[in-house]
Amino acid sequence: MEKTSGLPFQQLLKERGLKSTRQRDEIARVFMESADHLSVDELCQRVRQKNPGIGYATVYRTLKLLAQSGWASSRQFGQRTARFEQRTEGEHHDHLICLICGKIVEFASERIEELQSRIAQKKGFRIFDHKLELYGHCADCLAKKEMTGKKVKEKAAHE
Repeated sequence: MEKTSGLPFQQLLKERGLKSTRQRDEIARVFMESADHLSVDELCQRVRQKNPGIGYATVYRTLKLLAQSGWASSRQFGQRTARFEQRTEGEHHDHLICLICGKIVEFASERIEELQSRIAQKKGFRIFDHKLELYGHCADCLAKKEMTGKKVKEKAAHE
């Protein structure tokens, strides 16, 4: 496993007096191979496909360790369950979240970052961290909604 940021995962385990186990390694590997924003339940399902004997608590504690080591960050989009994503030092992105299907799309914009910095500087504010989450409907859900609307109109026209 490659180190992305913070302490290497094995070093973190050692410092906390925890053993490096096959289960923890498997959980970390599955997480790092994913490009998704995973809930604990989703990661648990993926891990259990490879090793059905791994428990929910082990997945939860390992994800928490990954976040403490700087390999993962926890995000809560709206009122939904916490989701974890890989964290790469020096990289920043923001999110578009669909209110219908829950799809999460990452994006990065230098213009937005520059604007935020200028606003903070004007207000005498020093930014340490931030998150930008935009909520709406994704293209797939908008297309389905439009199709449903057309079908309703067509049905009404034929009645």
